[in-house]
Amino acid sequence: MAKNKIHHIKPINNFALLGLLSIFELVVAYFAAASYETFNLKVLACLAVFMVVEWVYVIGFYTIMHRRNFELEFIAFFLTYVGLTVIGSVDDKACMKQLIIAVAAIVAYIILVFVLGNVDLCMKLRLPVAIAAMGLLGLNIIIGTVKYGAQNWIEVGGFTIQPSEFVKVAFIFVGAATLEKIQTSKNIIKFIVFSVACVGALILIRDFGTALIFFITFLIIAFMNSGDIKTIGLAVSAAGLGGAIVIKYKSYVTKRFSIYRHVWEDPYDKGYQQAHVLTGIASGGLLGLGIGKGRIRYYFDDYLTITDDIFGVICEEWGFIFAVILVLCFVAIAISALVNSIAARSTFYSISAVAGAGMLLFQTALNIFGITDVLPLTGVTLPFISQGGSSMISCWLVLAFIKASDIRTYNYLGGAKKK
Repeated sequence: MAKNKIHHIKPINNFALLGLLSIFELVVAYFAAASYETFNLKVLACLAVFMVVEWVYVIGFYTIMHRRNFELEFIAFFLTYVGLTVIGSVDDKACMKQLIIAVAAIVAYIILVFVLGNVDLCMKLRLPVAIAAMGLLGLNIIIGTVKYGAQNWIEVGGFTIQPSEFVKVAFIFVGAATLEKIQTSKNIIKFIVFSVACVGALILIRDFGTALIFFITFLIIAFMNSGDIKTIGLAVSAAGLGGAIVIKYKSYVTKRFSIYRHVWEDPYDKGYQQAHVLTGIASGGLLGLGIGKGRIRYYFDDYLTITDDIFGVICEEWGFIFAVILVLCFVAIAISALVNSIAARSTFYSISAVAGAGMLLFQTALNIFGITDVLPLTGVTLPFISQGGSSMISCWLVLAFIKASDIRTYNYLGGAKKK
């Protein structure tokens, strides 16, 4: 009898789950708009538009494409909406800009998922994508502008982009596509050369946080390809030596490492950022002070509040319990990638999914542990949540690799093509 009951358990209703998400979103949208001196209708409208986008996406793919697996999208919608809410409670104009970028990111995500459905096409695109990635990094070296210590910004028509964010996507794509074929030493060497070129370019523009993310992603791809612990150990040793040299001779990095684990010795200068974030997190307690009622947002300029320090704002105003839920969302994405990779249709999907999840999870750890002084501060953004157009688009595109690895994704197409 018990077994029969288990077999008759129905899967979670997508629209019921989306309805619960919408109720949560309506509540936090109200409090975000009410956090201003006068109720901010712009913020409320901005957040309402994103809710409509969520419903259009799910209804469209459910009815037209007959898709039923929306777990990843629900997590990404939730994280993106939390980011929009925090940004909206700080700056309504920034919220509107982030909304536009978020919608563009979802469109880019849809396109990439369709492209990834054809492995033959991906194999043909790997060289053009690699060339485009190196071209972006080269352009950054030549005309990039310096902000917050790194030359990783390019201004185009009043907008600023971070080429390294898009190269993250290319890095996973090229690595997985190169090693999807019969694994030869020639293919492996090609990927190593590409990896060294990417990391080297990032070091030149002093974007050390992103360089570290690339290196960890390289290790994930290399391990999935070979499974050789000795090779990975050698790569880590070489990177450790290079990192020691950078720390010694680059004053910008040395300054950050000098205050690491000593922020309370200089809380008003070198340790100002971490010390005030930690104080805010402690004052928020388990349930938080309420949206707009925290103090972290007043210690820094708006840019830092909604980029590097946004997790601290969430802990203080939304509570530690909610912050843990956010972290678990990233863990859920990683678990989904691991599960999908086992039954994936080809090596390409397995490698790209695990590498993408590893990249998102490691970037999350760098952001959270950096502002809480568990790790040295690197200045990387919190995926899906921090303000930043390039980062938002990059995160959704990386999520596309995990989505593509799910064998249910292409059922409505009759299965993905593969070599």
